[in-house]
Amino acid sequence: MKRSLFVCGVLALTALIGVGSAQEAPSETGEWRYLGGDAGNTRSAPLLRQIDASNFADLEVAWIWEGNNFGAGIEYTARATPVFVDGALYTVSGQRRTVVSIDAATGETLWTFREPETMRYLRSPRSDFGKGVAYAEVDGRGVVYVTSPAYFLWALDAKTGLPLEDWGKSVPLDRFSKTGVVDLIPDLVADWQPWLDWKEPYDADHGIPRQLGMVTASSPPIVVNGVVVVLVGHEPSYDQTRFENVPGDIMGYDAKTGEHLWKFHVIPRPGEFGHETWESDAWKWSGDMSSWAPASADPELGLVYLVTNSSTYQFFTGHRPGHNLFGGSVLALDVRTGERRWHYQVHHSEQWNYDIPTAPILMDLTVDGQPVPALIQNTKQGLVFALNRETGEPIWPIEERPVIQTEVPGNYTAPTQPYPTRPEPLDPIVTNGLTDEFVIDYTPELKAQAMEVLSKFRVGGLYMPFLPYPHDNDFINNVGCKGGLNIPHPSIADATTGIMYASHQRVCAANPWLVPTNGVDDERTEVAGMSEEAWRGRERVTPTTGTTVAPWKQGGPPTGYLPLVEGLPVYKPLYSALSAYDMNTGEKLWDIPIGETPDRIKNHPLLRGVDVPPTGGTGLSVQMVMGDLLVQTTEDLRGDTEVNENGMPMLHARDKRTGEILASIEIPIPGQYGMMTYMHEGKQYLVMQAGSAKRDQPGSLVALTLP
Repeated sequence: MKRSLFVCGVLALTALIGVGSAQEAPSETGEWRYLGGDAGNTRSAPLLRQIDASNFADLEVAWIWEGNNFGAGIEYTARATPVFVDGALYTVSGQRRTVVSIDAATGETLWTFREPETMRYLRSPRSDFGKGVAYAEVDGRGVVYVTSPAYFLWALDAKTGLPLEDWGKSVPLDRFSKTGVVDLIPDLVADWQPWLDWKEPYDADHGIPRQLGMVTASSPPIVVNGVVVVLVGHEPSYDQTRFENVPGDIMGYDAKTGEHLWKFHVIPRPGEFGHETWESDAWKWSGDMSSWAPASADPELGLVYLVTNSSTYQFFTGHRPGHNLFGGSVLALDVRTGERRWHYQVHHSEQWNYDIPTAPILMDLTVDGQPVPALIQNTKQGLVFALNRETGEPIWPIEERPVIQTEVPGNYTAPTQPYPTRPEPLDPIVTNGLTDEFVIDYTPELKAQAMEVLSKFRVGGLYMPFLPYPHDNDFINNVGCKGGLNIPHPSIADATTGIMYASHQRVCAANPWLVPTNGVDDERTEVAGMSEEAWRGRERVTPTTGTTVAPWKQGGPPTGYLPLVEGLPVYKPLYSALSAYDMNTGEKLWDIPIGETPDRIKNHPLLRGVDVPPTGGTGLSVQMVMGDLLVQTTEDLRGDTEVNENGMPMLHARDKRTGEILASIEIPIPGQYGMMTYMHEGKQYLVMQAGSAKRDQPGSLVALTLP
């Protein structure tokens, strides 16, 4: 009876506020049916208001579910936001991506499902980063869908965790269920020429032969209008040492039967739109184009929205000249057919590790008095792209601006890159790079030293090219800056206000150098000699410490990193900040530091008596909209979460319009990645993804509720 009263009250409030119809808002039922709360990935529940500013400080821990019982080792990262339906939470945990069902009131584990071990699981580079599951109802039955690190798709009964009967195809491996599963690899490679030319029989235990590449998955599928859309992952582009790989084509399956319905080629074949953007016949052997971030969907339009990363190999792109569609793109596909409805490429010929890190956010806006079905895409660069999600047209103009070109023999860089004219970037430094206004100026002496350091480098913006080593320039290296977010800090939005929130961090660093390999492949697996890249990235840099990282092997040229000044970065720090935008106007509403200024700044001997503006801490912000609150904490990937005087991590309730902290509580474990909320038996719960190696509780869930 309580639940019926709650639903009626919320539906009345929904009609009063006028939430856009494109999203299936969790607040209409008190459920959280998608990884991002709704099909539009807003990660918000603006109509759940039992917890508010007046009682937030009274929240208590209802239960803690510990992921370390499921192989979540000390390095495990909790990125799987649960879904909540009909009294149970569903998520994945651990390296094996075990699927778990959890009682919403007690935190008790109701059932678990774990895929049998295979060789292709053991060689998966992304077993640690499962982001969750998909949920749908099929003929009145709840079904949980999950893609495993070994790249199998499973359909499980939501009540029992058992594989669905008469679904999918039998896998010829011991201990595998004869139903409820699809081996995705045969469908992926069925029309791929390198596989058609391969003479050996297919081995379901090993998957794609190493000589041809590898494939995995990170984000879960999404179910839209009865179709399960499967996303793809690979070895990260910055770790790859060969340019041959299997493309990460997007595939659709019937949610009821598991039948393969369609496939979209992310690297266009001859005759397909965008094929001409792959020069030198690179489409024949280039691969990757993963979809790391989760997908969004508009069921009314029948569209699913996905984002992609670059192709192989990342740092040198001379073997794949051209804009390389559909890499670095937002894709809108017809969910019935898999056909491209529209796309927008947010960067051309990507080679900076600027893979799109967050799911597209869908909102219904009012722009210049006109209703606009919008898609908002945040980036690692700090640029914010606002598009009409029905047509793909920019809401405000986007300019193609010239960028500095490569000096590496045989390499390729696009002549221009797209820059939105509105909204302004998350961090203003990304517009023109490390100009004078961003140079450290706590004291005149420090600024003079910083300017001396910078005089030895060529300083620019987002798309500074990599230099060859050796080179003949009169500067040491190119320096570029970015100011965006990354995968563990997804952006969110409030459909009732049109406000979007995104965390960001300023980073300026010297690029890797590219070193000639003379055609010798520096392959780090047992298979070598396939590739003949002309150049290989040699050094990467941790900009805030100045330490160098050699990702392939030691040796090579001396480092070209951007030196520190008396232990401080040469640029003004903005270690962690949170921005809010009114997306109806594209106006930035506010930008606030998150976390405390680090002790190494506050206690620096050269800064005694200097009024240092707040820098933010080093842990980036994670947040969720809940009622009138912006609930926010800082992540703890590196042990750098915000803590109070008792050394305990904090969870804040902020005013969602101003960012002002209204109330705060201690939490037992630092947050990671995201949060969710739901109503169950008349009580509202707030669930944090949490984890801390220091506290021996990685990969946990912490549920909070009122007494």
